Amino acid sequence: MANHEKYLVTSALPYANGPIHLGHLAGAYLPADIFVRYCRLKKRDVIYMCGTDEHGVPITITAEKEGKTPQQVVDYYYQDIKETFRRVGMSFDNFSRTSRPIHHQTAQDFFLTLYKKGYMEKRTIQQFYCETDRMFLADRYIEGICPYCGEPGARGDQCEKCGKWLEPTQLIEPRCKICGSKPVIRETFHYFFKLNEFQPRLEAWINSKTHWRENVINFCKNWFREGLEPRAVTRDLQWGVPVPLEEAREKVLYVWFEAPIGYISATKEWAEQIGQPDRWKDYWLDAENTRLIHFIGKDNIVFHAIIFPAMLMGYGGYVLPDNVPANEFLNLEGNKFSTSRGYAVWLKDYLDKFDPDSLRYTLAINMPETRDADFSWREFQARHNNELADILGNFVNRTLRFVHSYFEGKVPPAGPLSEADQQLQQTARELAELVGDMLDQFRFKEATRLFMDLARAANKYFNDQEPWRTRKSDPERCATTLNLCCQTTYWLSILMEPFLPFTSQKLWTMLNMDRPFAQARWEEIGQATLPAGHVLDKPSILFQKIPDEVIEREIDRLHQALSSEQPPPAAAQEAGQEQTLIDIDTFRQIDLRTARVLAAEAIPGARKLLKLTIDLGTEKRQLVAGIAQHYQPEQLVGKTIVVVANLKPATIRGVESQGMLLAVQDEDRLVLLTTDAPVAPGKRVS
Repeated sequence: MANHEKYLVTSALPYANGPIHLGHLAGAYLPADIFVRYCRLKKRDVIYMCGTDEHGVPITITAEKEGKTPQQVVDYYYQDIKETFRRVGMSFDNFSRTSRPIHHQTAQDFFLTLYKKGYMEKRTIQQFYCETDRMFLADRYIEGICPYCGEPGARGDQCEKCGKWLEPTQLIEPRCKICGSKPVIRETFHYFFKLNEFQPRLEAWINSKTHWRENVINFCKNWFREGLEPRAVTRDLQWGVPVPLEEAREKVLYVWFEAPIGYISATKEWAEQIGQPDRWKDYWLDAENTRLIHFIGKDNIVFHAIIFPAMLMGYGGYVLPDNVPANEFLNLEGNKFSTSRGYAVWLKDYLDKFDPDSLRYTLAINMPETRDADFSWREFQARHNNELADILGNFVNRTLRFVHSYFEGKVPPAGPLSEADQQLQQTARELAELVGDMLDQFRFKEATRLFMDLARAANKYFNDQEPWRTRKSDPERCATTLNLCCQTTYWLSILMEPFLPFTSQKLWTMLNMDRPFAQARWEEIGQATLPAGHVLDKPSILFQKIPDEVIEREIDRLHQALSSEQPPPAAAQEAGQEQTLIDIDTFRQIDLRTARVLAAEAIPGARKLLKLTIDLGTEKRQLVAGIAQHYQPEQLVGKTIVVVANLKPATIRGVESQGMLLAVQDEDRLVLLTTDAPVAPGKRVS
C-alpha cells in the first residue's frame, strides 16, 4: 500500500437518539480506533473525526416519545454517547455535534455552492400530509408495506429488510407514524441534488478502487445498474439545518445530505481548538497527499461511497474517500439486535460489569468484515479466560513475578543470545510487520489473531527455556531468558495497544517506563529496549477469570428479552388493529409439518424453557420452546404437534433451536396445536 503523508479517518456519526450497543461498536468505531492507534504508533500524520448526528426525523420521533424537545434529547444522548465511547477507549481527535453553528454554516455553504453550480433543482412534488397532526410527513414519519419485499413496517426512506431506498409514496398501505391514520397527498416543493449527473464520474472512480471490499463494490455497482436519480435534499421539518434560501426558510436540509458534512465541520472545529483554524484544509483540500477513510456499517454504504463523494465532486477541491471499509452486521446469540424489545447488549451496561479490553478483543477477533458475525456470551467468556487471561496475562505475570522473586525486580542482563533467543526476536519483528500489513488492509480479525500469536510464542519460549531449572544450573542462561521475556513484555505493550489500550497502559505502568506511551514506536517491537538493571513495578493480574454464573445471568437476561414476543396476529385483531393480508404464495413459503415429541427436558437455569427432541419423519431435531410454565416435560412425550420446519436456527440459552412449535394463547393458558387423529410425523400442513 502506498505510503501517503496524511490520514483522515472518520466513523459514521451515531444518531443522538439512543445509547450505543455492541453492534454499533463492532461496525464503525472499534475498527477505526484500532487503525488510528496503529497509525499513531507508526508516527503517521493521522486525525480521527466523529460526532453525533443530531438532526432528522429519528430525533424528533424520540423527542415526541419521551415528551422532550429535540434539543433536550440530543443534549442528553451526546453526553451519554461521548462518555460511553471514552470508557471503551475510542481515541477521537474531536467528537463534535451537527447541531453546532460551525456545522450549520458548513452544511449551508455546501448547499449554496451546489445550488449555484446548477446541481440543485426545485421540484413541485406530491407529499403525504397528516390531516390529524396537520403537518407534512417526512419519510420516517410514514410506515407501510415495502413494495419490493412485502415487509410490513418499512419506513418512508428505506426498507430495513431488503435495503431498498424508498420514496414514501411507494409504500403500500401507508400510515402516519404519529397517530396511525392514513395520510393524504398534498402538493409541496423540495430541492433535489442531481445525483444522476455524477454517475459516469462515480462509476469510473469506483472501478478504480480495486483494493476496496467486495461488498462495497458490488453494492455500488447494483445502484449504478438501476441508474442514479436526483434525490431530495430538503424536508418539511422544524428541527434541522435551515435551508439558506428565502423561499425555503421553513424547510431544513435532509439529514442524509448534511450529516456526512459533519466530518468536515468536526475537522474545522478541531482546527480551531488547537489554535490553527486553517489546519483542516491540510487534510480535506490536499487530495494528493491525504487518505480519507470512512469506517461504516453496510447500511451506510450508499451515503459514503456514492452520495457524499458526488457532493464533494460537485463542490470541487475536496479529497475523495480512499477507502470505505464497510462492515457487515453483528448478531447477538444467533439473533438480530432488537432495541425495541431490549434484545441488545448496551455498551454502557457492559462497561459497568466487565473489562473494556475483553470486549474489544472479542469483537476484533470476530469482526463482521465480509459477512455477518455473532457475539455470544460464552465465546466472550472463553476469549477472556482462555486467551487474554491464560495466554497473554499468564506470560506477563509469570515473567514479572519471576524477575521480582529472583532478580530483585530488575531487568536481568543478557548474555550471548542462543538460537531460541534470536528466534523470539525474529518472531516479534515478523509478527509486528504482519499485524501492520493486516491493519493497513483493514483485516482486523487476522491482525488480532497475529498479535496474540506473539504471546503464544512467548509462553512457549518461557516453557522451553525452563528458567526455574536454569536459575540454579546456569544462572547466566536464566538471566538471558528473563531479559528476553522482559523485552517481549515491552513489545507486547506496544503490539497490543491498538486492540487493548487499557491493558497496554497497565502493562506500561508495570514496566515502570519513565516516558509517556505516546513516545512508543511500532518499530521498537523486536528490538532490545529495556536496559539491564531497569527497575520494574510490582506486577498485578491483567485479567481476572470470569465465572460461569456471571455469564449465565447475561444469557438469561437476553433470553427473557427474546421470550417477550409481540402479540400474535389474532391478538392484534382483537385489539382492533388492521390485519396485514398475504397472498397464497407467501403462505406457501412457510413449511408447516407434523412432528412427534420423542423427549422433553428442562433447561437448567431457565424457568420458562423446555428442550424438545422431535421426529420429523426423515430426521430428528431439537426445539427450544417457552412452554415450561404450561406443560410438564412428561406431558409432551408422544404428542403430535405442528412445527415451522424451515425456520432459521437460533441459539437460546446456549441450546440450538431448529424450528418452532405452534401454540395459541387462550386467556392465561398456552395451548399447543396438535392433530385430532393420529398422523405420521413429517406430513406437510396445508
